[in-house]
Amino acid sequence: MVEHQAILIVDDNPVNMKLIRVLLAGEGYEVRTASDATEALGILQAFRPGLILLDIQLPGIDGLELTRRLKSQPSTRDIPILGLTAYAMKGDEERILAAGCDGYIPKPIDTRTLPGFIKACLKKGTTQSETD
Repeated sequence: MVEHQAILIVDDNPVNMKLIRVLLAGEGYEVRTASDATEALGILQAFRPGLILLDIQLPGIDGLELTRRLKSQPSTRDIPILGLTAYAMKGDEERILAAGCDGYIPKPIDTRTLPGFIKACLKKGTTQSETD
């Protein structure tokens, strides 16, 4: 049996966060959550997840800025980050990837495919998007 890695979910929407947390915990992942960038940065001081699921639209420091900060730090630059976005419009994927995200997942989240996508990302590195 493959040991599941830890995942950090950063999302200010409690319903989205709970849905993802329950779904991934049910798959055996250790899941931690943060409701904003400041809380996420605090958690990352002592916790190293195998993957970060990061809402792009966060209050205060948004997900793109948080990604830039994490990718510029030696201690966090190698953690794959998947942006979560409800704004899957033309140009958004490019902005998300340009900020340093390793891929993205459009909202609403497809609960049937998310666990397999996360498993694949952790196994071989991330792909561009869940819809590829």
